[in-house]
Amino acid sequence: MRSHLLNDTTAEQYRRSVTDGVERVAAKLAATDRPFTGITVDTLAPRIDEIDLDQPLHDTGAVLDELEDVYLRDAIYFHHPRYLAHLNCPVVIPAVLGEAVLSAVNSSLDTWDQSAGGTLIERKLIDWTTVRIGLGPAADGVFTSGGTQSNLQALLLAREEAKTGSLAKLRIFASDVSHFSVKKSAKLLGLGQDAVVSIPVDHDKRMQTVALARELERCTKDGLVPMAVVATAGTTDFGSIDPLPEIAELCEQFGTWMHVDAAYGCGLLASLKHRDRISGIERADSVTVDYHKSFFQPVSSSAVLVRDAATLRHATYHAEYLNPRRMVEERIPNQVDKSLQTTRRFDALKLWMTLRTMGADGIGQLFDEVCELAREGWRLIAADPRFDVVVEPSLSTLVFRYIPAAVTDPAEIDRANLYARKALFASGDAIVAGTKVGGRHYLKFTLLNPETQASDIAAVLDLIAGHAEQYLGESLDRAS
Repeated sequence: MRSHLLNDTTAEQYRRSVTDGVERVAAKLAATDRPFTGITVDTLAPRIDEIDLDQPLHDTGAVLDELEDVYLRDAIYFHHPRYLAHLNCPVVIPAVLGEAVLSAVNSSLDTWDQSAGGTLIERKLIDWTTVRIGLGPAADGVFTSGGTQSNLQALLLAREEAKTGSLAKLRIFASDVSHFSVKKSAKLLGLGQDAVVSIPVDHDKRMQTVALARELERCTKDGLVPMAVVATAGTTDFGSIDPLPEIAELCEQFGTWMHVDAAYGCGLLASLKHRDRISGIERADSVTVDYHKSFFQPVSSSAVLVRDAATLRHATYHAEYLNPRRMVEERIPNQVDKSLQTTRRFDALKLWMTLRTMGADGIGQLFDEVCELAREGWRLIAADPRFDVVVEPSLSTLVFRYIPAAVTDPAEIDRANLYARKALFASGDAIVAGTKVGGRHYLKFTLLNPETQASDIAAVLDLIAGHAEQYLGESLDRAS
């Protein structure tokens, strides 16, 4: 079994095996003509269930053959231009190369003696990002597994900086359309269920700062502690960006930690055209960025950034076997000192490879393209009498609803939209997401692929309308 260990004696076997795998994936990518095969759980599950994991195949070629049957053939391919559903981006080749390198070397980014250059590369990228945001010379941060972890760590720091002996008095303010991880973080941090105060949004799905001011005043008047305001720069449902400068003013007035969840909107940090859309982010105390959303990186690649590096001490724990206190005095850079994780992948390498190959402008150009595509898509939907579109896009998300001419019952229209999404997914021709607006079912395009064209959007709209009309026709037949 030692022949399977990656070392100096198996380097040639490693080369052959990885090359075989890469060639199979490349062939699959080249031949994929739709984002999904439409396979059902009931069809796929038995194929996986019948595999006996205690009976190995002993040959990577045979394993890859089996993998084709249980995974590659029916995987959902985000690179396809008609994958329009969630915040999944196609990935750039330099980042995939970085993934291959980091997996083989397998550095762990918790301590210097496990990563060396990896530690310095991650720190350099953190500094690069904080400069792009404008957080100032005392800023710092650390890579994380994703936006949920980044938001959790930011709110942990905010909780500790609030300096109160009563967790029950702490309040977090976030918009009605903020990410669910805000409420999840509050629960994990031991705060009460009413700790998160939802602030209503305006017509453009942006936090209403007048309502925020009113709630902050009420909080302090009632003897409660405004722990943090979470502003969103790119909401999951709408891509909307909260009014950051006005929120920053209120946070300063009330002495409240300002966190900006820019997991989605962080692509604007590299934008050549639209950087001004996140003006005010530089005034945040902490920021979440997800490079695996709008920097075209493979999952996972995220970071939490802070204005004041000293606040990261709230995540620090010293273990004698790993990062004893003396290492701080010796100026040994251990990333575990500021991370919620211990063992941690060298995910920063993917972004490093991307920047060193394409440059920030290359990333920004790609993100600008999908933002401009969303504008074009919005014009298409707004001009189509079959659909109602909710809001003009701030980033690259479109939320809309099929509205039949002959049906007025909102519940029946809900069912037609739900059916259309389900039928489209089952066909494999395209994939779209769904959400609720005002209690009604809507559909959603999340446009993160620069290869997607306006013609793809128009074709998918026709498919949606066709499926919805089929449902409504069958519904009328059943009623008669």
